[in-house]
Amino acid sequence: MNNSGTVVVAGGAGFLGSHLCRRLLADGHGVVCVDNMSTGRLSNVEDLTASRDFRLIHGDVVEPIDLHGDVEAVCHLASPASPQAYLAHPVETLLAGSAGTRHSLELARKKQACYLLASTSEVYGDPQIHPQPEHYWGHVNPIGPRSVYDEAKRFAEALTTAYLHTHGVDTKIARIFNTYGPGMRADDGRIVSTFIRQAMEGEPITVHGDGRQTRSLCYVEDTVEGLVRLLRSPHHGPVNIGNPRELSVRRIAEMIREVTGSRSSIVSLPRMVDDPQVRCPDIGLAFDILGWAPSTTLEQGLRITADHLAREPAPQLAAAATSQS
Repeated sequence: MNNSGTVVVAGGAGFLGSHLCRRLLADGHGVVCVDNMSTGRLSNVEDLTASRDFRLIHGDVVEPIDLHGDVEAVCHLASPASPQAYLAHPVETLLAGSAGTRHSLELARKKQACYLLASTSEVYGDPQIHPQPEHYWGHVNPIGPRSVYDEAKRFAEALTTAYLHTHGVDTKIARIFNTYGPGMRADDGRIVSTFIRQAMEGEPITVHGDGRQTRSLCYVEDTVEGLVRLLRSPHHGPVNIGNPRELSVRRIAEMIREVTGSRSSIVSLPRMVDDPQVRCPDIGLAFDILGWAPSTTLEQGLRITADHLAREPAPQLAAAATSQS
């Protein structure tokens, strides 16, 4: 992929998608953002609509995508991604990973464009290998509450690989670990946004289980840098994109309390079903083939994210429970 062609970003008005759209525009690409706004927000991309190189289409990838003109790359990020969203919309999540992946792949095939699938660390499930390398097949409950997201992404990876081998589409699969940063919804149920909101409002910070389960948090601009490098590389993946600094959920809660200057207590709630006990990427492959590693410290990223969320309008929803994702 060069630095001037048109890139279609499905799910481009979402948290991660909007950051990718902004980066691609800055790099000189034309960008077509396709989003049904089920979890995306117009406010995420409203400033981009002033650019003649940016086009916003209100559409759903579960239906065929028909675009005129040349397309250099297709990026499929369209899916509910926060636990609160995919647990509330299980069928839509499965369709985004199945029909949505097929239609976005068909667009790439017809346009002879390269293709990037935004997969997830959740394909590893509750892992029995730690940290998680790309060759690990995972440990996933196919009928549990989280399965609608996990299995949608696992199917999407299989279909993407089939298009590579059957149709010769230049596909790339990124397995994205927990990402945070400006643009997160305060009410999306993810641990960073939930803990920050609770800390800023003086509420108890709610940790499910004993808090010893671990997560590895990657700042959004670092994640986007990894995606762009993969998109421009000859490697098909899958490639882990995430931060290998592993912390317990309780320690993350403590750090957020420190960053926000909050005096909130930290309280324990029952453990969520199928909540992974460990999560940490092996990023050796990303470093070797992409020259990529995250550069933003968690302390820096949390401060930026907290400052952004402090300027956000109060969420319309009541306090959101987190599944520690």
